[in-house]
Amino acid sequence: MVSSREIRLKSRPSGVLGPEHFELATVDVPPPHDGDVQVRNLWMSVDPYMRPRMNDVKSYVPPFEVGKPLDGAAVGEVIASADPAFAPGDLVQNGLGWREVFNAPARVLRKLEARGLPPQVFLGVAGVPGFTAYVGLLKIAGLKEGDVVFVSAAAGAVGQVACQIAKAKGHKVIGSAGGAEKVAWLKEIGVDEVIDYKAESSIRQALARAAPDGIDVYFDNVGGAHLEAALTMSKNFGRFALCGAISEYNTTERSGGVRNLVIAVQRRLRLQGFIILDHYDELPQFTRDMREWIAGGRMKWKETVETGIENAPAALMKLFTGANLGKMLVKLA
Repeated sequence: MVSSREIRLKSRPSGVLGPEHFELATVDVPPPHDGDVQVRNLWMSVDPYMRPRMNDVKSYVPPFEVGKPLDGAAVGEVIASADPAFAPGDLVQNGLGWREVFNAPARVLRKLEARGLPPQVFLGVAGVPGFTAYVGLLKIAGLKEGDVVFVSAAAGAVGQVACQIAKAKGHKVIGSAGGAEKVAWLKEIGVDEVIDYKAESSIRQALARAAPDGIDVYFDNVGGAHLEAALTMSKNFGRFALCGAISEYNTTERSGGVRNLVIAVQRRLRLQGFIILDHYDELPQFTRDMREWIAGGRMKWKETVETGIENAPAALMKLFTGANLGKMLVKLA
């Protein structure tokens, strides 16, 4: 038996997420049975989409169960294997984060070839956040020559990649983020116009200054006032990739809707929500492109790291106060 700790959902939150909604438990993990692999997680991802999964509502993935461990993307090392495809020491990507050690069927693990990259990069720019930015811009928004691109939560895990992909493709990029440190980071990676929404009385007016002729593409991670501002400043036939709405994940009541949605009709806009699970046919090309961008120095990233699984709940809560710069990760002891 191997001892492992895990984070469980203790109760469903209503409104703001707090430490009282989690519990830390210790379990014994037996040796793996035939066809199973035992993995010790090294790094785990912390993502905004986890907050809606704590609600007991139907969505594109099942909600978390009270009293059961949470799950999410992680990178770990095989420590025992009862499947010939895996051997101790193999680096694997998995969807069973929020626990230190686990057994799982070999089919749910993806063996990684690091090729000199740090393992946690497969949870960030070379993982789902990077892939989300890639699909959102190139497939959903369909970037075209000369586009002006606006990205909200631009200094977050997805946003920082979206900005750099758009710059690598030769576009003018406007990014919105909160605070001087995030503004400086966006300027460092070449974002043309940076809006510090925390320092602005009106995101719409700030976007009008940054893009006086309007925007062609909006990559939405925030919703709310940012989405309304993007609608106001959109050009005819603009394309919106709707990735997330973090401004509403902790609310108990809906905001009442987007107040200027009629603009989408008047300007013939395309607003499309997307879930990355529907686009895994694009993964091989993304992997090739991202490795090329990283090798060529055209892709940089920031990480915010908490250490120890006991600090994972605090890491998740920090996402909703904007305390992270870049990808939020937990390094498991």
